[in-house]
Amino acid sequence: MPSCKQLAILVTVGLLALPAQADETCNSPYTTRLIKGQEHYLHVWTLGIQGVGDGSDKLVTIDVMPGSKTFGKVVHQLSVGGRGEAHHMGFTDDRKHLWAGRLDDNKIFVFDVGTDPARPKLTHTIADFSAKTGYVGPHTFYALPGRMLIQALSNSKDHSGVTGMAVYNNRGQYVAKYDMPLGDLPIGKGDGYGYDIGINPQKNVLLTSSFTGWTNYMMDMGKLINDAEAMKRFGGTMALWDLKSMKPQKVLSVPGSPLEIRWSLKEGDNWAITATALTSKIWLVKQDAAGQWQAKDVATIGDPAKIPLPVDISITADGKGLWVNTFMDGKTRYFDLSDPEAPKQTYEKVTGKQVNMVSQSWDGKRVYITSSLLANWDKKGDMDEQVLRMFNWDGKELTQVFEVDFKAQNLGRAHHMKFSAKAGGSTAQTAGSVRFAGR
Repeated sequence: MPSCKQLAILVTVGLLALPAQADETCNSPYTTRLIKGQEHYLHVWTLGIQGVGDGSDKLVTIDVMPGSKTFGKVVHQLSVGGRGEAHHMGFTDDRKHLWAGRLDDNKIFVFDVGTDPARPKLTHTIADFSAKTGYVGPHTFYALPGRMLIQALSNSKDHSGVTGMAVYNNRGQYVAKYDMPLGDLPIGKGDGYGYDIGINPQKNVLLTSSFTGWTNYMMDMGKLINDAEAMKRFGGTMALWDLKSMKPQKVLSVPGSPLEIRWSLKEGDNWAITATALTSKIWLVKQDAAGQWQAKDVATIGDPAKIPLPVDISITADGKGLWVNTFMDGKTRYFDLSDPEAPKQTYEKVTGKQVNMVSQSWDGKRVYITSSLLANWDKKGDMDEQVLRMFNWDGKELTQVFEVDFKAQNLGRAHHMKFSAKAGGSTAQTAGSVRFAGR
């Protein structure tokens, strides 16, 4: 296992390989292979439904290249066996492999998407994540140079939200673990919870957010909402880490379960945005005049009294706009971030009966939306819509281009998305992949 000093060297050297841009605004800045133009394929990590198709979790690939004979159609599906609450994915730094995790059984699947993006292959499965780390619910997969940083949601001891991050090398070997800040500490009061990861290499800052543990996220949503004690078991902090040393430097109070973290990608900007699920707020994380990092409530999403439940967010490449999906009312909202201290909603549209993930192309002209949140949190009956929808955005209106009905096609519940391009097509390597030896 490398020492903190060795890990610091890896990260520092990795800073030299940063690309000028990336194809998805939510990707790690260390993902060096990018899509310059039109994405060709969309990979959707999909939850299996008992009695629907083979009932298995799967990686579904859809052709999204206009003019293609199979445009808007499923061109490949790869079942991984069983149902373990398939959730999020992340590319390795060379963008040749896609890591995908399951929140219930803690399995991690590594897919080769570089050889033939239209037909991904499962290269190996990591089945001992919990045994190696003591963590449960591998959620966020965030590339480091030659490494994968994994944020978990829970732990194997009591299945609460107290958890941490683990580092694996690109060959799938465990390297190290880092517990989330917990208790009354000199850097602030930590609740130990985790959810997402966002890195600002120029500032040597790693930012984490917080959600809830296995006991809550595997509970039926109706039961959860009516359980007063369970509703107290959600995170209310963000932690600021020194990236090189992987040591927490400050705990920020952000009540209401802050979820996705999006750093502005505009050159010169050094701020990040998140949204809180329970309180329906947009928070800004930024340095103050004294250079100290602070978290500030800067906007409200919908009517918090109606619990719209903000879920995924997507920042534009120029840092001037933010898409926000709210699960309960099925709306996709756009906020003007020209002044990040005072975001303003300028557009909204009902894009589904329930909506969760939102991904946009680098040029901001295409927006993709999926419907599933968690198997036990999705709506019931006719409201349990399971779709992928693709929209064009002209700056004024979202216009639907196509829809893939995952239930009708016996695929399952559509959740997380990642873009791919044909080999030799619109992908390009802007900086050499950084490789490091061994563990």
